[in-house]
Amino acid sequence: MNFEHTEDRRMLADTLHRFVTEQYGIETRNTVAYGETGHSPALWQQFAELGAIGALFPEADGGFGGAGFDIAVVFEALGQGLVVEPFLGALMVGQALVAAGTAAQKAHLASLMGGSTVAALAHDEPGSHYQLAYVTTQAIANDKGWLLTGQKAVVLFGDQADLLLVSARTSGAVDSEAGISLFLVPGNAVGLACRGYGRMDGGRAAEITLSNVQVGADALLGAPNQGMALLERAVGYGILALCAEALGAMDVAKKSTLEYLQTRKQFGKPIGSFQALQHRMADVLIEVEQARSAVINAAAAIDEDDRIQRERALSAAKYTLGRIGTLVAQESIQLHGGIGMTWELPLSHYAKRLVMIDHQLGDEDHHLARFMALGQSL
Repeated sequence: MNFEHTEDRRMLADTLHRFVTEQYGIETRNTVAYGETGHSPALWQQFAELGAIGALFPEADGGFGGAGFDIAVVFEALGQGLVVEPFLGALMVGQALVAAGTAAQKAHLASLMGGSTVAALAHDEPGSHYQLAYVTTQAIANDKGWLLTGQKAVVLFGDQADLLLVSARTSGAVDSEAGISLFLVPGNAVGLACRGYGRMDGGRAAEITLSNVQVGADALLGAPNQGMALLERAVGYGILALCAEALGAMDVAKKSTLEYLQTRKQFGKPIGSFQALQHRMADVLIEVEQARSAVINAAAAIDEDDRIQRERALSAAKYTLGRIGTLVAQESIQLHGGIGMTWELPLSHYAKRLVMIDHQLGDEDHHLARFMALGQSL
């Protein structure tokens, strides 16, 4: 299999890298990330104009990409700049619309790709601990459509979202894979309350409470009680995106650490000339390339029809990137010494983001266990 990027992907990567480098410096990024809204609507619009959002979706639905490697290219570039704009929610909600949306529901894709809509996946709940099938939020059918009641936790940009994709149980036990349904809910729906807060690595999240939120019958995405497969696919795209983002952040941390080792002097010599530090840095370089291979494998597998092979590749990548991301964060800071922890040094923000990526959409322990469980199904 040829893993070289197409000319279009190389051009997209170059365009995004140049834009992030010139327009998204660390000071700009931190002002945006830790600001009141956690992202910049103006920059979000500019990313849309560059085609960064459209590249996440297939041509048949108005985009110009949508394959695993298109997604990986975009999010690797975003990771290099620690971009906090709501790409992840757009990807997961948008891919769910692509897979199961009606013509009317897919109309949301145009505004997503145009940068005028912020979308968020509202699935995780208190106590779910990454288990996709754990859903206590209830959806009860009535003559007006569906009535939603429940709570959702750590919804990225949930307080900024115009469109929420909410998982709810329409039948079955709270941890049953059967009986889950997905609903499109406006961010300003009556009965929907958000408690927003800033995340420690930048951006925002929210705790969402749905108190008898009434939605129409047309809010149901896909078939009732059959939402688990669609949810798994949407989250799978999110896992690939996070892995590619981590790879981009690792590359920056690696390069900045190498530069520091070559310029910082001790005893009249660059500290990079000391064998003990060379060995540690060599380990980091090898691990980063291992992470790159895992991302390539996941990007190739995401478009496969074989569910077991696809999900194993995604869990393997998430486990690998979580482990290596933490290693790169720790080693980069230690090789920098005390300065590595300072707010003013960009590295500290990259390290923080790498550690936090491990806890999004399942951490190392979760995905290692999932990888092994899926292997028993072969």
